[in-house]
Amino acid sequence: MTRWAQTVVARKWWVLSLAVLIVLISGVWGLGVFGKLSQGGFIDPGSDSAKVADIIEDNLGPQTPDIIAIYSPTDGKTLDDIGPAVTAAVDQFKTEVPTASVKSYWGTDAAAKASLLSNDGSMAAVAITLAPDSGVTPATFADLLPKLEVEGAEAQFAGNTVVGVAFNTKLEKDLVVAEAIAIPITLVLLVFIFGGIVAAAVPVFVGVLSVLSALAVLRILTLITDVSSFSINVASLLGLGLAIDYGLFVVGRFREELNSGSDPGAAAQRTVLTAGRTVMFSGLLLICAFSGMLVFPQAVIRSLGFGAIAAVLSAAVLSLTAVPALLAILGHRINALTWRKDAAQRGEERSRKFWGRVVTWVMKRPVAVSVTIVAVLLVMASPLLGARLGELSYTALPDNNPARVAMDTLVNDFPQTGNGATMILQAEDGNTLTPAEGAAIAESAGQVEGIGQATVVASTNQLIAVQALYSEGSTPQSQSTAVTDLRAISAPDGTVLLVGGGQAMVDDGNNAVLHWLPVMILIMVGSTLILLFLAFGSVVLPIKAVLMAALSLATTFGVLTFVFQDGHGVELLGVSQTPLEATFVVLILAVVFGLSTDYEVFLMSRMVEAKNAGATTEEAVKFGTERTGRIVTAAALLLIVVTGAFAMSGLSVMKFLGVGMIVALIVDATIIRMLLVPSLVKLMGEANWWAPAWMKKVHAKVGIGH
Repeated sequence: MTRWAQTVVARKWWVLSLAVLIVLISGVWGLGVFGKLSQGGFIDPGSDSAKVADIIEDNLGPQTPDIIAIYSPTDGKTLDDIGPAVTAAVDQFKTEVPTASVKSYWGTDAAAKASLLSNDGSMAAVAITLAPDSGVTPATFADLLPKLEVEGAEAQFAGNTVVGVAFNTKLEKDLVVAEAIAIPITLVLLVFIFGGIVAAAVPVFVGVLSVLSALAVLRILTLITDVSSFSINVASLLGLGLAIDYGLFVVGRFREELNSGSDPGAAAQRTVLTAGRTVMFSGLLLICAFSGMLVFPQAVIRSLGFGAIAAVLSAAVLSLTAVPALLAILGHRINALTWRKDAAQRGEERSRKFWGRVVTWVMKRPVAVSVTIVAVLLVMASPLLGARLGELSYTALPDNNPARVAMDTLVNDFPQTGNGATMILQAEDGNTLTPAEGAAIAESAGQVEGIGQATVVASTNQLIAVQALYSEGSTPQSQSTAVTDLRAISAPDGTVLLVGGGQAMVDDGNNAVLHWLPVMILIMVGSTLILLFLAFGSVVLPIKAVLMAALSLATTFGVLTFVFQDGHGVELLGVSQTPLEATFVVLILAVVFGLSTDYEVFLMSRMVEAKNAGATTEEAVKFGTERTGRIVTAAALLLIVVTGAFAMSGLSVMKFLGVGMIVALIVDATIIRMLLVPSLVKLMGEANWWAPAWMKKVHAKVGIGH
């Protein structure tokens, strides 16, 4: 770090110019990632439901329509009246776009004719599955839908691909709006925090560069793996928020060094060696937290992990290159454009006095403060005991989104379009199947509670497919129970029975999350304990940091359960009451754990710095809190602003992520970090710094320092 600090200062113009040039070029190229994003990836590829989907596609061809066009006659016309126009439009569509299958109410297939007619007979539909090599991309998909519109009928468009493209489009628009809101507000807040425009502009500058850099990293990842459309917003949110937080921390330390009498070059070097080292360590902790997401089999969770890692890496690297180089160039001009000459210094003095009084008050009554805070937070966490995992569905789209409206129509008026489980009976070891065996499976399935009817839809001597439709008015819970009961049906000797379908995929995905979650937690906790020990040389401080992160997480998910699952306040957020979406539960777990340990590092690094300089435990607590209270709470406030801008999205899952992060930031950066941690450090006294002698020797040799 010393050599790097010297290099950045000595070659400040080269470092800054090269960093900005590389980021701008790669960022422009990275904007192309929007056309290469995946809308899928929520399925566990090793599950029974995924195997069923593969078997059906291999043997029967694609069965999930990309487009379901629903037609409602207008101007007094009937379904028969609009039939020729719809058929002509579909025939023309097939000549222009490669399709794998087309089923129509106006076709000759009697089964399709029955399933594609609405319950009240007022609407009819056409189901189109595109060919795997159709050449249609998310960017060109929207151009297909107008081709299916006809005169004399109102057309709605549902289907998995329609919903996926709607998500992608909404996320892209929300990203632009969120950044347009977050960046100006953040700049204004930074002006008040720093007392000057120049100092405020530096974190925003690096934040914009971090977003561009993260986009470039994600586009690179699209070349080797699926990247979910949600990863763009996650990477942008974290990239912008963390870069601003890191910039705030680095600029604050640089001004502190200048105020102590250092010249700009020396101040910049000292900033890299102190705040820069903390930023590097913080980034490493966050990357370890997000690396735990890479163990899950679902591609969407892994891509969210990649997006988060890209954001952290971009923010940390730029904070160690472009920011110190820019600070060395600016020097004392970092305090330019202030409304009064000593505005920054006066603000810092007021902050230290305030946090000094707070921490002194806390240390006078540590037992009362710690017991009260822990009790209140545990009460807030209590709804978590009843939490359930749900799914990401079309209902996450805004109520007025055309794709959601069409899907509501499909689900409510066309329940016979396949809202059920698919059962596959396969022969093994050279055995063959008989029609009687398929009929027996269908009969057993029809007797399962929650199943309305079950019929054999395809049969060979090696494979029998049974469609088991759920009873009308079934709920996700009753469907899950039905899937479990269907899987309990005994298969004939020499055969294997697999159950798939929409609800089965959701259940298998949630089970995979629950299965791999302990592994993720082990990675996060294990890496955090090791890194914090290498940083602080204490066994106690890392354990306390993990426990504080656990308390913060429990509180956050308790509030999320209370709001989103139990429905308290969902009307104000404009979302539907729903169980916790599994993918974003994993993401919030990683984000909150990472940020919690992140703020712990910011706070404890200054406490340890004072302790190593000879201060008592009380003096170290006071010193660390006074000098980081303003930075940590300001960093949390700025990240809340950024998160709040993204939470304004019309997508319920982004609101879920936003509310979760806002709650976590408020609880962690103020209640836990500024009140609970000082009280606990005070109570533990000299035990805070304890480690066995042999571990002290290890730390002396390989410790990272801070």
